[in-house]
Amino acid sequence: MFSAKQQESHPLYYNKITCKRLSDGELLFVCGDSRHLSAAFLHPFLYLSQAMCQNLGDLHVTGPLKDMNFSIPEGGGVRFIYQFTSEPPAVSFRATGEKDGIIDIVPRTGILFLNGSLDRETKAVHRLQVESLDEKGNTVKGPYTVTIYVEDINDNPPEFDQIKYTGVVRQNSRPGKPFMYIHATDRDDPTTPHAQLTYSILHHFPNPYKEMLFQINNVTGAISPSKMGSYYLDPQKQDTFTLVVTVRDMAGMTTNAFTSSADVIITVKESLWKAPPTIRIQENSTQVHPVNISQVHSNEPDVIYDIFEKEKLSRLPFSIDQNGVIYVTEPLDREEKDTYAFFVVTKDNTGELVDKPLQIHILVEDINDNPPVCQRALTVIEVQENEGAGSNIGTLTAKDMDEENTLNSRLRFKIGSQVPAVPASNLFFIQQDTGILQLTSRSLNKRIASNYSLKVLVSDEVFQTICDVQVHVIDINDQIPIFEKSDYYNVTVAESLPVGTVILEIQATDGDEPGTGSSYIIYQMKEGDPNNTFIIDTDSETNRGFVKVNKALDFEATPVYNLVISATNPEPLVLGVQYNSSSLTLFKVFVTNVDEPPVFHKMVYKGEVSEDIPVNTLVMTVEAYDPEGDTVRYSLKGDVRKWLRIDSTTGQIYTASTLDREQEETYTVEVVASELTQKSKTTFILHLRDVNDNPPLLAMDYPPFFCHPLSGGERAFIQADDADEQWWYSTFTFSLADDMNTRNNWEISKVNATHAYLSPKHANFEEKVYNVPVIINDNGKPPLERKVNLEVNICKCSSEKSCFIEVQREHSWPSTGQAIGILIGVLLIIGRSLFLG
Repeated sequence: MFSAKQQESHPLYYNKITCKRLSDGELLFVCGDSRHLSAAFLHPFLYLSQAMCQNLGDLHVTGPLKDMNFSIPEGGGVRFIYQFTSEPPAVSFRATGEKDGIIDIVPRTGILFLNGSLDRETKAVHRLQVESLDEKGNTVKGPYTVTIYVEDINDNPPEFDQIKYTGVVRQNSRPGKPFMYIHATDRDDPTTPHAQLTYSILHHFPNPYKEMLFQINNVTGAISPSKMGSYYLDPQKQDTFTLVVTVRDMAGMTTNAFTSSADVIITVKESLWKAPPTIRIQENSTQVHPVNISQVHSNEPDVIYDIFEKEKLSRLPFSIDQNGVIYVTEPLDREEKDTYAFFVVTKDNTGELVDKPLQIHILVEDINDNPPVCQRALTVIEVQENEGAGSNIGTLTAKDMDEENTLNSRLRFKIGSQVPAVPASNLFFIQQDTGILQLTSRSLNKRIASNYSLKVLVSDEVFQTICDVQVHVIDINDQIPIFEKSDYYNVTVAESLPVGTVILEIQATDGDEPGTGSSYIIYQMKEGDPNNTFIIDTDSETNRGFVKVNKALDFEATPVYNLVISATNPEPLVLGVQYNSSSLTLFKVFVTNVDEPPVFHKMVYKGEVSEDIPVNTLVMTVEAYDPEGDTVRYSLKGDVRKWLRIDSTTGQIYTASTLDREQEETYTVEVVASELTQKSKTTFILHLRDVNDNPPLLAMDYPPFFCHPLSGGERAFIQADDADEQWWYSTFTFSLADDMNTRNNWEISKVNATHAYLSPKHANFEEKVYNVPVIINDNGKPPLERKVNLEVNICKCSSEKSCFIEVQREHSWPSTGQAIGILIGVLLIIGRSLFLG
């Protein structure tokens, strides 16, 4: 409280205070009794007066006593809040409540003020009761509630809840999956940016890579491996990292935000999430299934384990429980499938993958559960009767479905029996491990026994199978083929005889066993046919030979063939026996001349010229000769356009008239070569190269129209085309004729390389047909131009926006003129839909 003397001298005790700022910036306080007090800074209470006037100008901050709320920023020291005015008989004011030694009121003047700084973090709301008193101290008005809300300012830095943090991360942990959290608090108002915190990593020790191995969620403070960290974290290389993490208030958006930091020590441990080595499971297990075969462990707790098939199977005989234990659910059969591969995955409760999928490999181990199987039901072997002891005569093959290159599939062979057992019971031997059959002696004689049946025992460690082998004793090739004739003399044939014609039948005989390689006869031209003009086929049952023409005969090239024919066997002759003259025969072929047609050097002649070459230009020379040497003359056939002529003696072909590619781009004629009695033909194809000799034209089936009256903005679609060949794409330019009337009424605008819009320039058109002169240029070399008078109809339109031509209706069929009118209307409707639709 103030003393009476202080109350008399202090400006806060005047009945009413306003403040003004003089021109020189000095503050002047104007009190109720008009006394002026200078804003000197000598007296400490004048701070209140100055504070009251700061930034207020002529604003009055006074009012009658009532319930009021004030929001005042914390800090700031001594300041004026408000001045309550009194009405008689009130002469003073009294404030009670949560003043906390900071908030008070001047009794005489009613000025509510702060004599210190508010602190929101100490107290956010102050509630006071203010009342007015009379001379005797009795209450006149009130008490009224005055509530002061302390506004927050950013005056508290954030603080971590720990000086140092420690965490553990597993190798190969999923990127972005948090393994620890850091947390900081800020005493400022949590509803304001002053307490909105953002986290970041300031330093990373060590940091061997360009990118950080760890990342932090800037809102939650969750620390997780980055993509780089998920891949590179390895306790064998670096098992400890130190992160310097920071927290900033003001959401980190301003440079003057408060920042605090803390160290995070991270230990890298070996990943628990590892694929087991290849799991080996013995096939056809008799254990009670399911059987535990392995287990995997996630780096994360409370995950859901699942199996994901790598290959599509009718069933996958494996499962996994929620402890990561892998089971085989049924006995496996290696012969059905010897390996399996699948993935084990972990998921969180939302179904998202937690760890990288692990590939599990299963190898099914073999047991000896399959007997040997004979490759053939009956193995047949042929052996000549003169084969010597130790000769390999064949191989018995068998197979075991058990795993290859193991004892389970190792096979052993043994002869169980031989029928007949003559001239001895052990004529054959089989190698134990290979199944190769051999002769024990030179004892086979077809006359004693032509066939032997062997029972061969094939066994593995557990099973035994009997395979049947039949040995055929065949005659040795000790007889040579002998021709029935040593000379078949000659035959005369025309050179025009078709290929494949039989010209002679020959016969030789062989005394060896029929139906074997020792008796089958092969006929060949031994001499006289270097070009294989003839060929000989053999009847396998009779050994009769058929001499045929293999290539076209030519009297002019070879008029006579002196042939020597040999007869041999596919089976080698036995030692001491050789082919001789009895296996040879002679044969002469005379070829007679036939008048043949001329022969062209080419089957087809092709040429290429520009369509604008002059008449009488040489375009091709064809050549033909007559095998008999007669004179050849040439002519053309099929020259329907009369574009060509040919010199009958030289075969030179010239242009006979102007060519036109637009009529026919590829022109084909026949060239006929004639001698006295024979003719032959060939084809001449002439390709015409294009030149720019056709001006462009409008490609429109129906004329454009506009509906009368015009409303503005109408346009018609027009298109140009060119009969010349377009190597890449057509490009046309459109313009209007250079006359005043046309340019005043119409305009043309390009749409693309081939289309343009024609538009009326005003709406003052009559109902009639207008001729609009349009000029079109192409992009040829040289460019060509065409002027087209385009008929444009300005007409009344139906409700469907189609040009309408009225036709008088009668009680009879329409007249010819009416029919034409209807047809024109239909055509205009079609034109409208084509060009404006």
